[in-house]
This record gives sequence, C-alpha cells and structure tokens, in this order.
Amino acid sequence: MDVPLPIDEITLGEPLPVHVWDARGQLLLRKGDVIRDERHREWLRMHAPMIRREDHETWRFHYTAALDRALRSNRSLDDLAHIARPMQFDEPAEPDESSRPLGEQLADLHTVLTLLLHQGEQAQDFAGRFVRVDRRLHTLLLRRADDVLLVLVQMLFDRELGYSASHALTCASVAELVAQTLQWPEATGDAVRRAALSMNVGMARLHDDLARQDAPLNPQQRRAVHEHPVRGEDILRRVGVSDPLWLELVRDHHEVRGGGGYPRGLTEVSEPAQLLRLVDVYVARLSPRLHRPGLPAQQAARDVCLDASGVPTPLGAALVRTLGLYVPGSYVELASGELAMVVRRGKRVTTPLVLALTGRDGLPRGEPLLRDTADPTYEVRHSVAPEHVRVRVAVDRLLARL
Repeated sequence: MDVPLPIDEITLGEPLPVHVWDARGQLLLRKGDVIRDERHREWLRMHAPMIRREDHETWRFHYTAALDRALRSNRSLDDLAHIARPMQFDEPAEPDESSRPLGEQLADLHTVLTLLLHQGEQAQDFAGRFVRVDRRLHTLLLRRADDVLLVLVQMLFDRELGYSASHALTCASVAELVAQTLQWPEATGDAVRRAALSMNVGMARLHDDLARQDAPLNPQQRRAVHEHPVRGEDILRRVGVSDPLWLELVRDHHEVRGGGGYPRGLTEVSEPAQLLRLVDVYVARLSPRLHRPGLPAQQAARDVCLDASGVPTPLGAALVRTLGLYVPGSYVELASGELAMVVRRGKRVTTPLVLALTGRDGLPRGEPLLRDTADPTYEVRHSVAPEHVRVRVAVDRLLARL
C-alpha cells in the first residue's frame, strides 16, 4: 500500500532514503536521488509522487525520535521548529524487551493505547505511536499467542483498568489469530487487527464510562454509540490512515449481514467486517461490567458462534477452532473439584491445559499445579465466571511456571 510523498517537507539536495513512485507504479526517483530545486519539486508534484507505507511509517518514527532527543536536550522552541524530517536514516533497532515480564509489556501497550483512543486526532504523532503499539502486539502474538491471550483476558477482568484499551487489545489479538486460522492474506489480517485496535476511537471515553455505568444508556449516549463507527473512520482519516480495508472495517464493524446493524443498515457486509463484529461481541460478553457479570468463556463462545437455529456459522466455527471453548485466561472447574485457570489451548477445543489454583476443598494452593484436561480425572466440568473466583492471581508469576 502506497501513501503520498510529503514533498513539501523534503530538504532540497538531500539524498532520499526511499524509492518514489507515481500513482501508476512507475519509478520516479531511486533511493539516494535528490530533489534538485523547486522546479524539480513542481515536476514531481505533477506526477502525484508516492512512497511505500512502511517507508512512510519509518520516516515518521525518526522525525518523532529527533523531536524527543531535542526535548531531552532542552533545546529552544525555535530550534524545535526548525527540525526537519530526517532524510538519512538507518533502520531503528528494536529494543530488546524479551527479558521484561509479558504483563508489564502489555500494560505499557494498554497505557499508550488508552491515551491514543481517548485523545484521537489531538494525540501527538497518533500514527507513529499507534504503529508501534500494533507492531509490538503483532510480534508478541507471533511468539507467545497463548500467553498474550491469558494476560489480556485477565486484564479484561480487572475493573480498575480502562475498558476500552483492554477490549481493543483483546479483540485485535483474537481477530488476528482467527484470520490466521482462515488463512486470509497477511494484508487482510493486518487490517483486521488494526481496525480492532482502533474501532472505538470515536467513543473511547464513553466506552470506559459505560463499563462503569449501572443504568441504561441515555439518549445522548445512545446517539454517540450509533455514530461512533463513522466518527472513528473520520478521525483515522484525519490522522493519516488511508488503507481502505482498515477504514471500511472501522465504519462497518456494527453492520449485520441481512440488515439490522448500524450506522447504515447494510444488507451485504464483507467477511472481515463480520469477523470483527463477531470478535467484538465475544470479547464484550467475556467482560464483566458494573451492570452485569462477565459470561463464562464456554457460554460466550457458544452465544456468538451459533446462528438462530443453533448451527455454528463458518466464522463462529473458526473462532472456536482458534481459541477453543475455554480461552486462555478464563476459569474452569475440573472433574477433580479443583478451580483452574486455562493457560494453553489444547489439541481439542474442549481439552485445554490449565493450572489448578485451588484444591478439592476450595482452598488456594501455595503453588498452582499443571493439569491436562484430556485426562478424564481432570476434564473440564464447566466454565466459571470471573466474579465467582476469589483467588488472587499474579499473572507474570503464573506464566513463569509454564
């Protein structure tokens, strides 16, 4: 995907760090070429110069980094005003965060995403910071998908955390994993993940408020909820998002095939948009609110995956194949009488690996014990809603046992 070259921000005579193309894909300038003078700039402008999205994102990252360095050096406002977008750059080295506890890493992403969703287009360098959150989450999912699900589901259960960011991070993770199960193209999976992270940017503060509200929506809130898909699309356009699928998904994630959704009441809805809506509803049903408890994982999965006649939909079946009936981070009661947390998806959707948190007597264990629910002694008896769990869990300490 290409984006327009910010041609007015380029210093004349400085080597370009990227290839430049016209709208038809014809190469205009190679990496290392220069824009010689204003006449050359005007000639380029007539050809609608474009650069690859990945190059543009790296460019923005380096501009922000230059500003950060200047601020830390206490340089004057006049100096800051004259910082140009750096044209010569090496690929930024990814900080090595592998030694940090996963819970801390995801908490950091939660903090940044909360700020971006709340501030929207008013956030400084929304695009650059959003890209870094998205890339980090994607990397963690590639390396530790079950652990990421476990931590994020536990974050959903924590009412002290801002709900909008917890919901977004969990939806993005589930959506990407289901897209992989469906073997969708990587670009489609990326768009679904990014749309899940940003789909509620048009109502993030209200999203947090509603999670703590023990009353029906008032007319003003209902109107804001109805309008948030279009408002979210507008915000994303203003901060520089141009991916048509990403924007479509944010706009259409509450549309329902056959009609009855909002904001436009479409009867035909793309499959990625249907998946995003399915994941949105699934994660919402897992999540406890002030006015209702979170559903047990098995019930949440069945509720969103079956059609009106009780038959699994294709997307619903894909979600269950991906997560199992008991998503990591959720709770189950075992045939042994033990209360356990799901920590790994199993070979079958009904046989996850779990850590027993209590004994048969219901008392907390000093150290959780790993159980394979494929063993009939420890098979899952039923899901347990988070409100019914009284055992405190230190997630990073628990992950260290796996």
